[in-house]
Amino acid sequence: MEERRREANGPVGRSLVIHPVLRPASGGRKEAERSPEGRLEEAVGLARAIALDIAAAEIVNLKAARPATLFGSGTVEKFAKEIEALGVTVAVVDATVTPVQQRNLERAWKCKVIDRTGLILEIFGARARTHEGSLQVELAALTYQRSRLVRSWTHLERQRGGFGFLGGPGESQLEMDRRLITDRIALLKRELGTVRRTRALHREARKRVPYPVVALVGYTNAGKSTLFNRLTRAEVVAASRLFETLDPTMRRLRLPSGRSAILSDTVGFISDLPTHLVAAFRATLEEVTEADLIVHVRDVHHPDTEAQREDVHAVLTDLGLGETVERGLIEALNKIDLLTPEARAALKNQARRNRDTVPVSAATGEGCDELVELFDERLDGGRRAVRLTVPLSDGASIAWLYRHGEILGRADDESEAHLEVRLTPADLARFRRRAG
Repeated sequence: MEERRREANGPVGRSLVIHPVLRPASGGRKEAERSPEGRLEEAVGLARAIALDIAAAEIVNLKAARPATLFGSGTVEKFAKEIEALGVTVAVVDATVTPVQQRNLERAWKCKVIDRTGLILEIFGARARTHEGSLQVELAALTYQRSRLVRSWTHLERQRGGFGFLGGPGESQLEMDRRLITDRIALLKRELGTVRRTRALHREARKRVPYPVVALVGYTNAGKSTLFNRLTRAEVVAASRLFETLDPTMRRLRLPSGRSAILSDTVGFISDLPTHLVAAFRATLEEVTEADLIVHVRDVHHPDTEAQREDVHAVLTDLGLGETVERGLIEALNKIDLLTPEARAALKNQARRNRDTVPVSAATGEGCDELVELFDERLDGGRRAVRLTVPLSDGASIAWLYRHGEILGRADDESEAHLEVRLTPADLARFRRRAG
């Protein structure tokens, strides 16, 4: 399918990927937390995710960002010669590039220039499959484009996936004005408001079913979809590519206690995710904020796994889940099959001292049973005994209590069942909504 899609889309072009390393501002986050080599590798992965042919990739150390061109004149001239020699058509700058810098670099290098935000949006535009996902991506893309006065607008002429930061269908679309973009953004926000209300109704329906929701979150390419498939025996697309999953997927998961839960696979996070992009995907990420249990899937084989962990925590905090992060998330320490025997043994010893971490391999299934047992244990936490009276004629409610609670005692009279049941506060609330 991927090959057919690339064939239909045609070649995208040869690319030069540049990762600028800026001296961190005083009091800001230090670049040293993540290796420049790791960041460059990630940028190359992003570029390859939309089938760019990587001609070269380089790290550039900057003392300060130049307002006009980001890089110094010598660096700009050096890359101009390299771009011409290599036949590069797209230069990817793994940083935020202002509209002025982008224009000046394109003039100097005589090729398309896109920054990290534009690259991520291009991927999102190519990968969104559902109506909601397409709306969210378009809103983020237009918000980004508005400051650049519409470089191109290929969602009006979908000859290939993406949003056309790599090239547009013609000069006529470059004349689209700010007013038209603003009107389109307003329309998209109204449509997403409708989507958000629909999702809220779906959540209410699930509460009446009702099953607790377990949300998988994590850095992009951490293996969430592979783990999702392993646990639910689903067939969600899972490939070793950044942002393979954009639209949320939910499946039923049977727990060891016999109860059921809903497992949710969500979009992967990434460092330096633009604020407006997070806002555009808020409707999707609401599934995370409403989840009964959040599970952080980490790629422990990645050299920057600790920095990725902090990035995920930062996004969750932005979503209003700071207290949940502070209390501690369940961590599925994925890809242990790629570790050396010594590193794997050390990780398992560390996990024994922390009940909320489970070393797993989504690829081989190792540790997955223990992870599901932990889901069951955490969802069972806080159960308390309550006395409930249910009409004997309401067999469905009585059966529900047997499925979701622990029956401690029961006495029936002519018309009612008097039960003593251990339930979690969430399940008790669900039962009362169901009965009310």
